[in-house]
Amino acid sequence: MKFSAWVGEKMSQEKPVYGGQAVVEGVMFGGKKHTVTAIRRKDGSIDYYHVPRKPHPLLTSIKKIPFLRGIAALIDASANGSKHLNFSTERYDLDPSEDAQLEEEKPPSTFGIVLSVAAIGVLSFLFSKFVFTLVPVFLANLTRPIFSSDFGQIFIETVFKLALLLLYIYFVSMTPIIKRVFQYHGAEHKVINAYENNKELTVENVQAQSRLHYRCGSSFILFTVIVGFFVYMLVPTDPLWVRILNRIALIPVVLGISFEVLQLTNKLRNVPVLRFLGYPGLWLQLLTTKEPNDDQVEVAIHSFNRLLELENEKSGLEKESIV
Repeated sequence: MKFSAWVGEKMSQEKPVYGGQAVVEGVMFGGKKHTVTAIRRKDGSIDYYHVPRKPHPLLTSIKKIPFLRGIAALIDASANGSKHLNFSTERYDLDPSEDAQLEEEKPPSTFGIVLSVAAIGVLSFLFSKFVFTLVPVFLANLTRPIFSSDFGQIFIETVFKLALLLLYIYFVSMTPIIKRVFQYHGAEHKVINAYENNKELTVENVQAQSRLHYRCGSSFILFTVIVGFFVYMLVPTDPLWVRILNRIALIPVVLGISFEVLQLTNKLRNVPVLRFLGYPGLWLQLLTTKEPNDDQVEVAIHSFNRLLELENEKSGLEKESIV
């Protein structure tokens, strides 16, 4: 998924920390200097899309500021991830011999596929955040005769929000193309886990890893629901129009705090007593990831190895390339 790319950009003291994103029939991985996508083509071959990172001074500065860095990283990932999504949706179902036609003729299904995949990525997240924020407000307000207190209203609003989120992910995951994207999402996590556990990146070793990961953007989405519950306790729930304005105005606040919570749970994942703080996010990943097959894992391994090659080159890339 696109959103998981920006949560893994920080560097650890031991080794670089990489993030990733599932795309249509492939996986994108991002490092400090490059992002790489590998996709499985219609004829079984693998194509690569290399994009050098071009730092933006403003975003780079904001990324150093707690509670604002999450917003900056989200914007950066949205712009970068769109390129990789477009690359995969344009080529995955096209015979390589027809690549020359891409500039002249776009596959008719590309736009719809982009929307379907974006529904589980950052672009859809930004749009759906308004929906998942405001619809529960109206539903909760209908229950005011039963839940009249501010706490009761915020609690039932959170319940509605969580239910909508889970139902949305469940039904989206039932579509064939999104199901495969979720499998590649699982492959992405398995490769990262194998790398972080110092395992050789073979299909067998990678398949033995968990498909869940603490830094996943799916965890971030769930944390926005939990963080929102506590943030909303600080503002009134009545009248309704004030409540709506509060929810919209607090979206950046909730996103910023949720990013910090995600970073914290990742740092505490090896602390026996505190690692449970990240469990809710891992549980949500049981919906947003699926077990990949060996062919999908192979694509993910190729993508990650290509990224490592580029990251270790002294000169690096100066412009985008398709191989």
